[in-house]
Amino acid sequence: MKKSIFVRNIRYLVTCDPQDSMLEYVNLYAEDGVIIDISSKEWEADTVIDGTGMCVYPGLINTHHHLYQIFTRNLPQVQSMELFPWLITLYELWKNIDEDVIRSTSLVGMGELMKNGCTTCFDHHYVFPAGRHEMIESQFQAAEELGIRMHVSRGSMSLSKKDGGLPPDTVVQTIDDILKDSSRLVEKFHNPNPFSMKQVALAPCSPFSVTPDLMKESAKLARSLGVRLHTHLAETKDEENFTLETYGMRPLAYMESLGWIGSDVWFAHGIHFNDEELALLAETKTGVAHCPISNMKLSSGVARIPEMLEKGVPVGLAVDGSASNDGSNLLEEMRVAYLLHRLTYGRTAPTGYDILKLATAGSAGILGRTDIGSLETGKAADFFMVDTKRFELVGAMVDPKSVLATVGLKSAVDYTVINGKIAVEQGHLVTIDEEKIQYEADRCFQEFIKK
Repeated sequence: MKKSIFVRNIRYLVTCDPQDSMLEYVNLYAEDGVIIDISSKEWEADTVIDGTGMCVYPGLINTHHHLYQIFTRNLPQVQSMELFPWLITLYELWKNIDEDVIRSTSLVGMGELMKNGCTTCFDHHYVFPAGRHEMIESQFQAAEELGIRMHVSRGSMSLSKKDGGLPPDTVVQTIDDILKDSSRLVEKFHNPNPFSMKQVALAPCSPFSVTPDLMKESAKLARSLGVRLHTHLAETKDEENFTLETYGMRPLAYMESLGWIGSDVWFAHGIHFNDEELALLAETKTGVAHCPISNMKLSSGVARIPEMLEKGVPVGLAVDGSASNDGSNLLEEMRVAYLLHRLTYGRTAPTGYDILKLATAGSAGILGRTDIGSLETGKAADFFMVDTKRFELVGAMVDPKSVLATVGLKSAVDYTVINGKIAVEQGHLVTIDEEKIQYEADRCFQEFIKK
């Protein structure tokens, strides 16, 4: 028996399709998580939502996160630090994470994302303390409870302090252990089929925390398994100095020498690329996950997003880790991205709608997905709804396509629908008991922070 959902009398439907269509006074019908019809036609359905006065948008897609960092937000000792000292300080806390911490932080972080219109989350998990073997399992379990579409990375670190890297010895692993577990997790969880709810990428952490051999072997393994590759790159000048001093190359040239370039690769941040490097990214269709709030907080710099878009570099949007963002809200990220580039680039900056496209179709592209990111027949029924009659939106709906980035949304969305199922209703998660999870997560946090 097919499960169906029908949204009636939608005021505005922003499709983010290739034609940038916006429809008015339409209905949307989906079966088994797939959009069947967008028109004025009436349908019978198991679930019916009144779309009167509502604006419907494609679900937002987060392309880079570190959910485990939720328990190290707002710590006064790191608030004024930049990336390298910030990491060195926090690794002393992160080395104590376990499966319970992962479960709680995943539920809280992805729950916040969903309450703010996100329907797909990619998490870059790379901290595996000795003796902890069920981290990724905990993440997928949390995602299943929440009902969110989830991409998880089998991240890794192999270059510890004693070898010239940043992380402590207790969270680095051997290449053999990393590759063996990577293969296991891809086989266990990765579903490459359309409308998949679970996918896995391989993601060695960064040039300054893994060896060249691990990067090379991870790329070979990923391509043999048909999964994507991800890492941090060109985030800071310190990183650039590290690769120049250690390998005699700038970060992107170093990645290219290791086979880490192409349409199956995307990098987090990508702030310090020069003109030639932007051209190479565009030519090879290598993607970039833009993380403006994190980049601002850590004083890392401003990514050249307008130039990337002009040249055809694939770009998506991301919140990055919660310790360098202090939240998991892609709607907030959109508005900050819009304002940051207006400040930096003036009239050549992306429009509010351009930023929405980054967080939807653009993000889908760098995750290698063609089934999400826009509202069209045959695409996934992943969307969120905002009541245009909100007090704070009076006078703001002249341009529904841009309003989320220009004006912004100051509270949770009205509905989030993922895979054709209501996950957020009237701003509250309906798939879990929010109050219970909040209590359990806070108790877990109190235990963790004392270690």
